[in-house]
Amino acid sequence: MSETAKTPADFWFDPLCPWAWLTSRWMLEVEKVRPVEVRWHVMSLAVLNEDKLDTLPEEYRENMRPGGKAWGPVRVVVAAQQLHGDEAVGRLYTALGTRFHNEGLGVNPESIAAALEDAGLPADLIEYAGKDTYDTQLRASHKEGIDLVGQEVGTPVIAVPGSDGDPVAFFGPVVTPAPKGEQAARLWDGTLMVASIPGFYEIKRTRTQPPVFD
Repeated sequence: MSETAKTPADFWFDPLCPWAWLTSRWMLEVEKVRPVEVRWHVMSLAVLNEDKLDTLPEEYRENMRPGGKAWGPVRVVVAAQQLHGDEAVGRLYTALGTRFHNEGLGVNPESIAAALEDAGLPADLIEYAGKDTYDTQLRASHKEGIDLVGQEVGTPVIAVPGSDGDPVAFFGPVVTPAPKGEQAARLWDGTLMVASIPGFYEIKRTRTQPPVFD
């Protein structure tokens, strides 16, 4: 890789997840302070949990069921990708996440429609929220990401090329608020350092505050 080349960082997200949203905003900061280029991909909490519905809390379970809130946004993002290219994915994710999380407008058709307008995408893409037209592509993208880290994690998943060419992949990091500037750079450097160690699996502590959107 040349000195001017950027390291690709593949990022799998579900627009529903506030923690993945915070991590994604951190990655945009990382792009400013490290030679990194984020490539956006969808994964689905509904797909991840479809065989575990009976073990989920009731409210979460209802979101994950067929026709629940978890299906619509990710289906719309996949439709945008299929019909308007990869470049549309990150743009639409930013528009959706801003309305869902920062503005607290909820996961609903009105928010999705407004996000499509914000992202400069056709309004009729919202029709795919209730359709399985691109579920094969959705499941393939989900599988690509989750296979790198295993079934016991959620969103986000990040993967970068390792020194041997194989991907170094990990879930998270889970952080709030999204670090900026030098703090974002330090978290990126440290995350890559520990994730690249063979046999390293987990660092964790109890969350003491909810997602902070700024």
